[in-house]
Amino acid sequence: MRALLALVALSAVALQASSTAAAPTATYLPADKVAAAFAKGMPLVEVDNYKVHASRREAPGMVEVHNRDTDIVYVLDGTATVVLGGQVIGGKTIASDEIRGSSITGSTETRHLVKGDVLIVPNGMPHWFTEVQVPFLYYVVKVTAPAGGGSQ
Repeated sequence: MRALLALVALSAVALQASSTAAAPTATYLPADKVAAAFAKGMPLVEVDNYKVHASRREAPGMVEVHNRDTDIVYVLDGTATVVLGGQVIGGKTIASDEIRGSSITGSTETRHLVKGDVLIVPNGMPHWFTEVQVPFLYYVVKVTAPAGGGSQ
């Protein structure tokens, strides 16, 4: 797990360094702040080209589509079933490049996630957590494509 987190941190720093002229800086998050974020399910870092969230699910959610963000999910605890692909039913834009819906029709795959799993959901792909064993804790690294840049 430490190796994966180090890889995520290095990727984030590399993304930040490649997009700015200033010298890159490292981001440090002490364990107590990370634990507090997981207790509530909140973002840890959000900058222009990536985000790192300490995510917590206690129930199934709505269908999500991120038009610019590719989600890289690493499961820490619990289990969940996620439905991927297909068409969103009842989709509504809730924020710039963010759509939520009530269900999916014609999904292309279903995955049962357990501790240690990694799932990469490309930007533009509908995904829906339909079953959740509480607590379902997972890191999400969201890599944001440039505006008008298409898929990653």
